[in-house]
Amino acid sequence: MVRTIRYQEIAASVRDRVAAGRYAPGRLLPSEAELSAEFDASRVTIRRALETLRDDGLIAARQGFGWFVATAPLRQTLGQLHTIEDQLAEGGIVAERRIIEFAFVTATPRVRAALSTDHVLQVKRVNLADGEPFAVVTVWCPAELGQALSRLDVERSPFYELLGIPLRGATQTIGADLVTAADAALLGVPAGSPVLLCERVTTGTDGRPVLFSHHVFPAHRTEFVVELPHAEPSIAPTGLRLLESS
Repeated sequence: MVRTIRYQEIAASVRDRVAAGRYAPGRLLPSEAELSAEFDASRVTIRRALETLRDDGLIAARQGFGWFVATAPLRQTLGQLHTIEDQLAEGGIVAERRIIEFAFVTATPRVRAALSTDHVLQVKRVNLADGEPFAVVTVWCPAELGQALSRLDVERSPFYELLGIPLRGATQTIGADLVTAADAALLGVPAGSPVLLCERVTTGTDGRPVLFSHHVFPAHRTEFVVELPHAEPSIAPTGLRLLESS
C-alpha cells in the first residue's frame, strides 16, 4: 500500500476542485488560514500543498491577493478606440456586462471638469469574462446625449455605438491604486488589493468631450499593451520641420 503524504492529499483535493470548475481561471482560492481550518492541517502543510500546485503551473500567487487559479492575463491593446469586450471575443472569451447603476445625476466636480456639464447619465457596471468579473466600469455622458438610452441598451452595446455621433478619439490615463471595499466585493478580490485604474475622456469630431469613464481592473489578471513605432532618425533639430522648396 502506497502511503500518501498529507500535503499531497490536500494538493490533490484542490486540483480536483479546479478540474471540476469549482475554482475558475483567475478566481482567488480560499486563504491559507481558511484552507488550514477546512483540512485541519497546519499552515506549513497548506503552503507546501499550494506550492506543489504552483510548481505544476496550476495556480499562482501575487502580493496583496493570495493564491489564484493560473490563467493567461486579460490583455487590452490601447492603440485604437475599441472595447476590451471586442478583444476578448476575438480570443474566444465570452464577455458580458452586468449593470449596477443607471441614473441621471448631478455631476461631481471631477466629472463636471471632464465633460463641462452639470447633469449627466451615470452608468456603473461589472464586466465579466467567461462568467468571472474582471473590471468595474463607471461611464458618464452629458444628460442630453443619454436621454434616449435605456438600461438594456448600455448592457448590450458600448456607448460608442449608442451616442449616434462621430467620434474623434480618446485620451486615456492609466495608474495604480488599492481597491475600495465596494469595488473589491464586485470583483471578488480582497479589499485594499492592487488594481490598475484607467480614466478615459472620449471626444466627438468637434472636439467636445462626450464620454468620461473610470475603469478598475484587478492587477493580478490584467495587462495593457501599447505598440511603440520606431521613429526614423532625422537630421532636423528637435522641434523644427524641414520644408521642401519648389
